[in-house]
Amino acid sequence: MATISAQNGTTNPPNATSVLMAVRVKNLEESIKIDQLKEALTEIFSEYGNVIDLVAKKNLKAKGQAFIVFEDTEAAERAIKEVQGFELFEKPMLLDYARTQSDATVQREGNPEEFESHKRRRLAEKERKQAHEAAEAQKKLKRPAASNAPESGPLRPIKASRGAGLKSSNPGAGAVVPEEYLPPNKILFVQNLPEDYDVDSLTSIFGRFEGFREVRLVPGRRGIAFVEYEAEAGAISAKENTAGMTLGEDNKFIKVVYQRQ
Repeated sequence: MATISAQNGTTNPPNATSVLMAVRVKNLEESIKIDQLKEALTEIFSEYGNVIDLVAKKNLKAKGQAFIVFEDTEAAERAIKEVQGFELFEKPMLLDYARTQSDATVQREGNPEEFESHKRRRLAEKERKQAHEAAEAQKKLKRPAASNAPESGPLRPIKASRGAGLKSSNPGAGAVVPEEYLPPNKILFVQNLPEDYDVDSLTSIFGRFEGFREVRLVPGRRGIAFVEYEAEAGAISAKENTAGMTLGEDNKFIKVVYQRQ
């Protein structure tokens, strides 16, 4: 193993003890396969204590980083001090304490209700961030009003587009957030449902989740429905557990998103 160099005074642990068990590793080589990366990280960090969870993902935003969850805070502290700057796949690792509790830590220390609540909060925060990022991206793509119009000459009438006469109350209507990234709320919009599914059929699926209120079908429209909960938490849990579910004889994949506000 190469020499491990510590960088003193660069890490400030957060206050929560359970957060101290999780170490965030950055500046990892992105070209390495996830399984190979996990194997190497496990071999390194298991020398400092019992590793109860190791999270490394290949999606774009999570690339180049991983989270190591130890059984105790002393192991996490030793790992940060001694592995700081250690080269893995020819890149020096940068270590710090994780800023939020890991799923493994909450599941280990709390009861099932606390674990489910933690997962719902994490999912809601993730979806809020995605919605914000999508909105920002749309704003960047939005072009300014016709500034390249000719200064003189007769103006040609603008061809009426489909839906003309329907005015948006939102002055920034050009920046429409894709429905997959809408922020969480207590009403779900369910699409691609089998035509023979009625209120009772959908209630048997969505009524299992906390705070269920009702299923509303749309008169004259088949294959879609709205599902309402008493609070955002119930809708989050239902969306997480039903998105991509297959229904009917044709095994149709349903689409579950939040209602556009």
